[in-house]
Amino acid sequence: MSKKRSGWITRIMLSIGLVAFLGFSLFPLLTGVLEARQPSQTPSPSPTSAANASSEDDLSAQARGYELVLQREPDNETALRGLIDVRRQQGDIEGAIEPLERLAELNPDEPRYTILLAQTKQYLGNREGAAETYRNLLTREPGNVQALQGLVDLLLQEDRPEAAVGVIEETLQLAPQANQDRADNIDVVSVQLLLGQVYAYQGRNEDALNVYENLIKEHSEDFRPLVGKALLLEQSGKVDEAKATLNTALNVAPPQHKDRIQILIDQLNEPAPEAAPEE
Repeated sequence: MSKKRSGWITRIMLSIGLVAFLGFSLFPLLTGVLEARQPSQTPSPSPTSAANASSEDDLSAQARGYELVLQREPDNETALRGLIDVRRQQGDIEGAIEPLERLAELNPDEPRYTILLAQTKQYLGNREGAAETYRNLLTREPGNVQALQGLVDLLLQEDRPEAAVGVIEETLQLAPQANQDRADNIDVVSVQLLLGQVYAYQGRNEDALNVYENLIKEHSEDFRPLVGKALLLEQSGKVDEAKATLNTALNVAPPQHKDRIQILIDQLNEPAPEAAPEE
């Protein structure tokens, strides 16, 4: 995959978040661990060394305290959450798995615990476990777009785009009956947007464009298919059309999403870098 296409896919899949600009944070678990694992320069001796050691001792003491509580009360959710947060501060993401699993078991109607568990497993390289966790949640809640997006992203990372398409199509097939049983059980627009993303990932730009065009006709008040269409137009070199489409998206988008769309518009307005002279 070329660097240009890879960068564009990253913008579609991560930066703009077409499906719903989804954001989810129970604890800053992954962020904290990622920061803790960044390589750092060897520190020179300083007065803060003793304070850092003391902080580590404090965290270890807190962890032991929560563990003692959980030995007596394994279902104590305050202790489970506290232990997860301490593990995050310690940079021990693997140690957070067990209390996360217990929280997810205790709260089957609260999907954020299960989603965070799947994300954590994925970060640790346990893709099979992450996929199973996402699938289990989707069995209970086929309309959970966060779980669906997580599973699709995982399949794309494994270079299985057809499997990703299959999962999305299965969800769309379930939608009529599911939404008849309970209104808006499956957000069909969000699922179709995800399908457009996967088509774009595969280089099936015409199929992706058809998805976005149909959604724009049926849901003119929704800015997300407009953003998807604009990114495809940009990829095809139709920068002026992309700008116009993004401006339309900016006009209909809720206030909380306007800034990110404006960033895309500003990027398109930047002059193209000059090509390096040939030797």
